[in-house]
Amino acid sequence: YEHELQDGMIEASTGTITVDTGKFTGRSPKDKYFVQQEPSASELWWGPVNKGIDVGVYNKLQKKVLDHYAKAPKIYVFDGYVGASLASRKMVRFITEIPWQHHFVTNMFIRPQSEEELVGFSPDFTVINAAHVSNDEWKADGLNSEVFVAFNVEESQALIGGTYYGGEMKKGIFAMMNYWLPLKGIMTMHCSANVGPDGETALYFGLSGTGKTTLSTDPDRQLIGDDEHGWDDHGIFNFEGGCYAKTINLSEDTEPEIFHAIKRDALLENVEIDPSTHKVDYFDTHKTMNGRVSYPIHHIPSFQPDS
Repeated sequence: YEHELQDGMIEASTGTITVDTGKFTGRSPKDKYFVQQEPSASELWWGPVNKGIDVGVYNKLQKKVLDHYAKAPKIYVFDGYVGASLASRKMVRFITEIPWQHHFVTNMFIRPQSEEELVGFSPDFTVINAAHVSNDEWKADGLNSEVFVAFNVEESQALIGGTYYGGEMKKGIFAMMNYWLPLKGIMTMHCSANVGPDGETALYFGLSGTGKTTLSTDPDRQLIGDDEHGWDDHGIFNFEGGCYAKTINLSEDTEPEIFHAIKRDALLENVEIDPSTHKVDYFDTHKTMNGRVSYPIHHIPSFQPDS
C-alpha cells in the first residue's frame, strides 16, 4: 500500500488504490504466443488464439526482459497458488517491478497462509512482467506488435511486455491451467459458480462482461468463484483467490455485495475519481467501458472458504 502511494497511485475515498493501465484497458489477445516445441506443440490447439513463435524469438525477448530487470531499482515477487483442489494445484510465481501489479496478483491468486508455507517454495510456473519493455523489432520477429505475452511451456515461464493491463497475468495462468488440467482428465471452465443451501452448485457461463460475477455474488448462496473453475471427480473448485468485477454503472442498490467489497485491499483499474474529493464515479466511462476492481474473495461475506 505504501509502495503504491510512493509510486504515484491515488487512494480513493473508499480506501482503495486506483490505477490507470495506460492505452491498454483490456487484454491484447493478438499478441499472445506459445513457443512451438515438443512435447507441448502436440497438445496445443494452434490458431488465432494460440499462435506459435520460434524458440529463438522467445529467447531474444527473454534476454531483453532480463537485461531490463538487471537495472530495476525494485523488484516485487509474489509466491502463491492457482487451484483450490490440492490434487491439481500449481505453485506460481509472479515477478513485477510495479507495486500495484504485485497487489493485483496478491488479490487474484490463492495466498499462502503462513511464512512456513514458503520455505522451499519451488514454482511450477513463473510469470515475469516487464510492462516497461516493448519489442521494437516486432516486425522482423514476425509478431503482431511491440506488445508480447509469450509462453514457454517447457521452461515453465511466461514473459509480458509492452502492456500494463493486470488481466494479462490472470488470464495467462488460466491459459496454462487450460493446458495442464485436461491432460489429467480435469475439465476447465470459464464460468462463475456458487452453491445453494441444498448443496446444489450453479455454474454461470459467459464471455467477459456478461454478468458472471454479478450473478454468482448472491447473499443467499455461497460464492465458489467468479470466473475460472475446474471440475474433477470431487466436484467444482475455484482456481483463484479473488474476484475481478466490472465496475460500469456499479451502485449499492443494484450490486450491494460487490459495491461493499471495494474497500482497503481492493484495487480499482481505469475508473474515474474526483480530483478533489477522490470519490469514485462508476458511471463515467470516458476512459473505458471496461473499468474493473480486483478484491480478495473474502471481501464477499458469503464466500465458501474451502472452494
